[in-house]
Amino acid sequence: MEKQPTKRSPQNIYAEIREMILSFQLYPGSRVTETQLAERFGVSRTPIRAALQRLQSEGYVTVRPKQGCFVRNLDIGVLAEYYQVRVALEMLSLDRACTYMSEAALRELARAWDPTRQEGGDEGPENMEALDESFHMALAEGGGNSVLAHYLDDINGNIRVIRRLDFTDQARINVTFHEHFEICQHLLRRDVQAAKRTMRAHIKASESSAKNLTLTQLAKSRPRVKLDPHA
Repeated sequence: MEKQPTKRSPQNIYAEIREMILSFQLYPGSRVTETQLAERFGVSRTPIRAALQRLQSEGYVTVRPKQGCFVRNLDIGVLAEYYQVRVALEMLSLDRACTYMSEAALRELARAWDPTRQEGGDEGPENMEALDESFHMALAEGGGNSVLAHYLDDINGNIRVIRRLDFTDQARINVTFHEHFEICQHLLRRDVQAAKRTMRAHIKASESSAKNLTLTQLAKSRPRVKLDPHA
C-alpha cells in the first residue's frame, strides 16, 4: 500500500534518511533520487533536496554531475587509513591534554565516564556514538590546539558510518566507559605514556569491532540495494 502524505519536519526527514544510510537500508554506492524519497516519505521534493544537501555536506552522500545522488560507498581499506591517522592525532591530543588540561577539567570528564555512575542500557548506538566523540573532542579541545581539534573532527565525520556499530553491543558500551575513565585517571596522574597505551588499545579494539560488524551488516543488507518507495 502506498504511504499517505504526512506532515514531517525537515529535521525529521534528514534524521530518517541518515538513519537509513547508517543502518544500510540504503546500501553504500546505491543511487537515490529526490522523487523516490519524496514518494517514500509522502512529502514534496523540497525538504528531500534540503536533507540530501545536508547529508552531502556531512559526507553521507555524493552528487555526481549528470549521474545523480549516491549513498557514500564504503572502502574498508580507506577507513583503516582514517583510523591510522586518528591514532596519530589522538596521541598528540593526549600529549597536549596531559600538559594543558586543568585537574578540574579532567576530573569533570572522569566523572562523566565513571562506570559506577553509568546509567547503562539506554544510551543507544547513536547517542553513544555522540558521547564517545564528545570525549575525544574534549581532550583535543582541552589541549588548546584548534587545528588538531578540527582535523580530529574531520576524521570522526569520515568514520562515523561504521563507528556507531561498535555501540550496538552493551558490552562494548561498558568497556568504553571503563577505558575512557582509565584514560582520565592516567592524565590526572600526568602519566601520558599510560594514557597513550590505553587510548591506542581502545581505538584498535573499536576499529576491529566496527569493521567486523560492518562487513556482517553489509552482507545481510546486500539484497536491499534498491529503494522501494512503496515499502
